[in-house]
Amino acid sequence: MSDAFKRLLVLCFVFMTAFVSVHVFRAWRDGQPIFGFGGYESDQQFAPEYATLQTKPAIEQSLVPGLIRANDEMVELVDRVTPAVVSIDTEILKRERVIDRYSRRIYERDRITPGLGSGVIVSEEGHVITNHHVIEGHQKIRVTLHDGRSLPATLINSDKLLDIAVLRIKSGDPNEKFYALKFGDSDAVRVGQLAIAVGNPFGLGESVTVGRISARDRSLSDNQRDLFQTDAAINPGNSGGPLLNHLGEIIAINVSIYTEDRENPGFQGIGFSIPSNDVMRTLEYILDKGRPIHGYLGLATRDLKQHVANDLNFSGQGVLVSGVTPDSPASKAGLEPYDIILAYQGEGVTNARGLLNRIRRSKVGDDAEISVWRKDKVINLKAMVGEANPFEQGQQIAENARLASDRAILNAIGIAVRDLPPAYQHQGGVLVQQVAPGSLADQKGVRPTDYILEFNGQRISDSQQFYFNLVSGAAVTETTLRIRRNNQPWRNVTFPKIPRTKEPTD
Repeated sequence: MSDAFKRLLVLCFVFMTAFVSVHVFRAWRDGQPIFGFGGYESDQQFAPEYATLQTKPAIEQSLVPGLIRANDEMVELVDRVTPAVVSIDTEILKRERVIDRYSRRIYERDRITPGLGSGVIVSEEGHVITNHHVIEGHQKIRVTLHDGRSLPATLINSDKLLDIAVLRIKSGDPNEKFYALKFGDSDAVRVGQLAIAVGNPFGLGESVTVGRISARDRSLSDNQRDLFQTDAAINPGNSGGPLLNHLGEIIAINVSIYTEDRENPGFQGIGFSIPSNDVMRTLEYILDKGRPIHGYLGLATRDLKQHVANDLNFSGQGVLVSGVTPDSPASKAGLEPYDIILAYQGEGVTNARGLLNRIRRSKVGDDAEISVWRKDKVINLKAMVGEANPFEQGQQIAENARLASDRAILNAIGIAVRDLPPAYQHQGGVLVQQVAPGSLADQKGVRPTDYILEFNGQRISDSQQFYFNLVSGAAVTETTLRIRRNNQPWRNVTFPKIPRTKEPTD
């Protein structure tokens, strides 16, 4: 027998000895049979366990009548409000660039992206309130009701500034009346009062969370001001859903949450909602006029630069008035160029854009209290908020440019435009709403309802972009618009360069 074979036998013996030893030790330790013998539980059967469970609650009902009543009332309240809360599903058409890895060519293609949100029925006719950002750029909107029905929805109009949209749903029954909720008075809302959020978080469907109003008059940005803060849990998908009080009245529309994780946002105890009085005012404007109405004072303003403040012998924060439109609400109130606005409606102002947005959100016909600094004195003025017409809106949109000369450019060309109807906004372009008599546009044959697609060869997306391009480009070069009327062929309309009027330097 060779030495190698002997070594192999020894190794096999050692391995088998170790294996058997480990098996015997584990079986002995666990009380199991050793090679079929022994084991102290091998023949035992399972014996049922007996447990004495409590049959009484921790406290008698007679000792907590308030809690029982509050619980039953909350259940009843939720049962009454949820039929008016809906889930909103959208299809958004997005344009994306794709690189063909074989040909190395770049091309564009359309991609349908699903979206979701919440809404609340506010009229028996089927009007639904939600956020503008929920339906922005949509191709198709469907609303799922409490009873499971899915109905197509039509966008009547929306207010980007307030982030509110108004939809309309219809069922197969023309006489159907939808269950709707009532608006509450958001001015009467107090910090600490009950707040109930209902919505469609993460697409999970009808969900109810309860909390409190944590604060009023919160501001996320210059566009989003005077919001309610709540600790009722709000998550992605809750946007557009209602925030309710103890009577089931809509006191706000949920709009956003505070989160430091932008990629994976989640509730951290701080949510924000748009007060119901602002929402109701926008709803009334859209239903009555077909569009949102924004406030107007006729002010041209600029951020206050330090060297201008030094020249005026002013120290502090404020916004400089660079121009006042004749016969405007601001002019009638006594505002003058080189006034420094310190406060609007009792709240301090720090930048021109923030002030402009607050003016736009003011209710038409209300008195606006304005504190200004003028020649070492603080003067309190009162101006009645007017309604911005299309030309005035165009002038106000360019708040960061030279507004006095911008006004001259807009008046010279004489075009007021509006966004396309919501169903067609993905195509880009704007519609001519008004043409000033005798203006360059009038002389070139531009007429209301003309469709403008391009500005100097570049496609425009909305009225804001159109006005920005106009006031920034018309003073530098000729302006060419690509226009079509009804189904007629496209044509180019060119306006000459319009020199800016000289303004005082700052």
